[in-house]
Amino acid sequence: MSFRTIDLRGRHLSAAGLKQAMPRAVTTTEVASDAVAAIIADVRTRGYDALTELAERFDHVQQHRPLVPRAALTEALDQLDPKIRVALEESIRRARLFAEAQHPQDTELQIGPGATVTQKWVAVNRVGLYVPGGLAVYPSSVIMNVVPAQAAGVTSLALASPPQRLFGGLPHPTILAAAELLGIEEVYAMGGAQAIAAFAYGVPAAGANPELEPVDVVTGPGNVYVATAKRLVKGVVGIDAEAGPTEIAILADESADARLVAADLISQAEHDPNAASVLVTDSTDLAERVRGELSRQVPATRHRERVATALSGPQSGTVLVENLEQGIAVCNAYGAEHLEVQTVNAEEVAARITSAGAIFVGSYSPVSLGDYCSGSNHVLPTAGTAAFSSGLNVTTFMHAIQVINYDRAALQEVSGHVVALSHAEDLPAHGDAVSVRFSS
Repeated sequence: MSFRTIDLRGRHLSAAGLKQAMPRAVTTTEVASDAVAAIIADVRTRGYDALTELAERFDHVQQHRPLVPRAALTEALDQLDPKIRVALEESIRRARLFAEAQHPQDTELQIGPGATVTQKWVAVNRVGLYVPGGLAVYPSSVIMNVVPAQAAGVTSLALASPPQRLFGGLPHPTILAAAELLGIEEVYAMGGAQAIAAFAYGVPAAGANPELEPVDVVTGPGNVYVATAKRLVKGVVGIDAEAGPTEIAILADESADARLVAADLISQAEHDPNAASVLVTDSTDLAERVRGELSRQVPATRHRERVATALSGPQSGTVLVENLEQGIAVCNAYGAEHLEVQTVNAEEVAARITSAGAIFVGSYSPVSLGDYCSGSNHVLPTAGTAAFSSGLNVTTFMHAIQVINYDRAALQEVSGHVVALSHAEDLPAHGDAVSVRFSS
């Protein structure tokens, strides 16, 4: 296994130069665009027939009714390992506490006598929540998608997860159990770009299949095809972010424990051969110690081949920096999905990070805590989009409406300004729409 090194010491790079220098996966959403566009068009045109064929092609299951029966949900919860149920319930409790605390406040301002402007927040009507399948099972993603939507006040929630051959064409039972715990009754055995298309455009009723109504917002992580599909339907529906393969960056100095750093790099590499694990440090000694720990820990982990592939890929490696100042600049340029700060004065360093999906401060806040039980949300922007996107939260499922309420005197006070500006923009009818209210 190789874990490459990028040496930025002595180089004074701009923000753009730092972005180019950082390790990144070769695969991008552009690679999948044509294939995903064809899938979306197929689902829009042929509905359930397309979903049936795509389930056979990609998931290798014979499927005629993607909607999961209620009995399957209740049975999954009944058969769930009690220890896992308790863990899921605690994860739900903590996530709900944080989500409910995120509710934005309405704003009402009296601009002048008789002139009031209000911004009110309302929940969207319906959401489509995607939970990936593939190499792992993600009941935690059920929680991370559902809880903030419920806290926002969304009343219509649909969840999709890929069908599994081992489970008769249904999603994994633990996924179903988590959905049942949260009271989600509308669950579909659908995966990939086709699930995103079905949510965005809806699917007409056909035979025994009921109508799948289109949603207002689609959220959830996934592979490059899911991320591409979300990009292509954005504008038709709202999306959380283009969440592709996972990534971790660790900003560490000489004080960090190499054993812990290596374990955390491995924990994210475990997700996917395309996962990114990046160490940013000003300590060559720490870099060498981490490399030694990786050589010891990787062979001992269950998914060693997957981990080794991810750590050896172009998206992973060590970035050597001159000092902590440059390290902070590198992390802000990279915009990691998950950023751990393991330095002296970690809280002060973390406060200077402006681009990250989530920041994990100190040696006792590993990313895996956030994956399951910190109360935060693990559906986060990847591939540098953390520079402008947020992790999943209550406001993802809400939108702000502005309400303008002026009386006659308040409008008359600004009528001259409206008329003047309408003429400046060569839109005189705009001014006339005000003036007519005061003409005899």
